[in-house]
Amino acid sequence: MKAGFIQTHPVFGALDTNIADAVRRITKLDAGLIVLPELFSTGYQFRSRKEALALAEDAATGKAASHLIQTAKVKKAHIVAGFAERDGRRVYNSAMLVGPKGLVGVYRKAHLFWDEKRIFDRGDTRFNVYNIGAIRVGMMICFDWVFPEAARTLALKGADVIAQPSNLVLPYCPAAMVTRSLENRVYTITANRVGTEERRPGKRLRFIGLSQVTAPDGRVLAAAGRSKARSASVEIDVRLARRKLITPVNDIFKDRRRDLFEL
Repeated sequence: MKAGFIQTHPVFGALDTNIADAVRRITKLDAGLIVLPELFSTGYQFRSRKEALALAEDAATGKAASHLIQTAKVKKAHIVAGFAERDGRRVYNSAMLVGPKGLVGVYRKAHLFWDEKRIFDRGDTRFNVYNIGAIRVGMMICFDWVFPEAARTLALKGADVIAQPSNLVLPYCPAAMVTRSLENRVYTITANRVGTEERRPGKRLRFIGLSQVTAPDGRVLAAAGRSKARSASVEIDVRLARRKLITPVNDIFKDRRRDLFEL
């Protein structure tokens, strides 16, 4: 299977425009698994929880989900996309996985970053892994990268690929995801955005781009720049992700000294 990312430049609050741009790019990309950025349809810097609730959507029936599901059916592909999810009076920074048959799964961001704590409810879903044809996919979102337990949990559950919708503003993640690939022997796909937002005075955010796909051996297979929207895809070989040997006698999971882990 080919898998890849779409690095976008969304306009805050312009759902129709942002969704249409994503669908157009998905249609052009040669890939069976495609990852979009965090909050791809709304933009990132909400001024209040009320504003986030107003723009948030249901995971199965919202505008973003409906368009992505239809696109997945036509393209016969699976899509991971970050979005603002409304569930009653709760609002989550979430990621959906959709495919030709509809919604496959939803992950709600566990580790909220900075002002996200003012806006979103903490995620209450598990780090689940989903079978999509020949590969197994898990989801995490942006700042989850700081917590190695997130990627390790997905790898232990059998993920071949970790999809990471992101809105990165700190410079560390691209290098860290190389390590996440190496220590878990999985592919990672980080889909970030570009551009700036300053919807709160004195809090200008510049998104770093640098979307990438990393391999189980640490190679960066595809990477985007810092300033432009871009798409890329690569071939995924699940055999590499399921081979957990660093040397002929060192298995990264079997060799763990859980008897010595204290926390």
